[in-house]
Amino acid sequence: MQTILGANGQIGEELARELKRNYTSDIRVVSRKPQKINDTDEIFSADLSIKEKAIEAVKGSEIAYFTLGLPMNSELWEKQFPVITRNVIDACKINKTKLVFFDNTYMYPQNDDVLTEQTPFAPIGRKGKVRKEMAEMLLKEMNSRQIEAVICRAPEFYGPGKTQSITNTLIFENIKADKKIKVLLSADKKRSLIWTPDASRATALIGNTPDAYNQTWHLPVNKNHLTYKAFIALASEVYGKELSYTVIPKIVFQIASLFNKKMKELLELLPRYGYHNLFDDSKFRKRFPDFVITTYKEGMVQIKNEQFS
Repeated sequence: MQTILGANGQIGEELARELKRNYTSDIRVVSRKPQKINDTDEIFSADLSIKEKAIEAVKGSEIAYFTLGLPMNSELWEKQFPVITRNVIDACKINKTKLVFFDNTYMYPQNDDVLTEQTPFAPIGRKGKVRKEMAEMLLKEMNSRQIEAVICRAPEFYGPGKTQSITNTLIFENIKADKKIKVLLSADKKRSLIWTPDASRATALIGNTPDAYNQTWHLPVNKNHLTYKAFIALASEVYGKELSYTVIPKIVFQIASLFNKKMKELLELLPRYGYHNLFDDSKFRKRFPDFVITTYKEGMVQIKNEQFS
């Protein structure tokens, strides 16, 4: 059995579909209010902040995938994420279950440096510090061989369905609403974006590759690191109309954050939009040369078709 912890987000849903397509029909989906993604899925309701529930959720599983997300709330992250991570690690150790940990880049420096699996953690802000704590908690267990685990790390998403990201919110949702696109800080910095179904396919592949464990892997992104200016120009071709955008300067967010909690939560992520954000996935490409990465145009066409179907 393979178990997905936090199965009802976009990554978890795509992961369940990919596991069913190519690896196993014996899948358990776990969340507080789980729903089947495939007809054959076993659903299991659990609050993973309770250790006994985490142990029960993982029981009988060969592999567990940690894809759980929380709302963008620093206080909630500090309270919940380390506890949940500790519980999941312990549950996997007790049940002798492999752990595939789906991670983001919040713990990395926000500058022009190319990001590799060896990039030292240098988080900015509370949420980045939490993600650093979570990753280091697991790395400590991996390094001491207390658990067989692997970290799969992804940069910012764009994608179909209920993909949640700044790119989806400020670009594709505004296109759908026929509103002007918004870009944070600069339209001229190159960015690495990952198509959410690619992220899930790559995670399933790594999870089912025995020699991939006890390592960190950067998941595959489009080789062509576009600026938002170029990304929007490509979207104009796909949508068949000239798409205009406006660049929002940092001062606007600083002022808005005084009155808007969501804006305040976004502030610590803002610096990365003022720099090139280049995510190196060469390790993955070398190990899995046959993996087909979705082009930006292919992804945009799928989002457009979904929006206007």
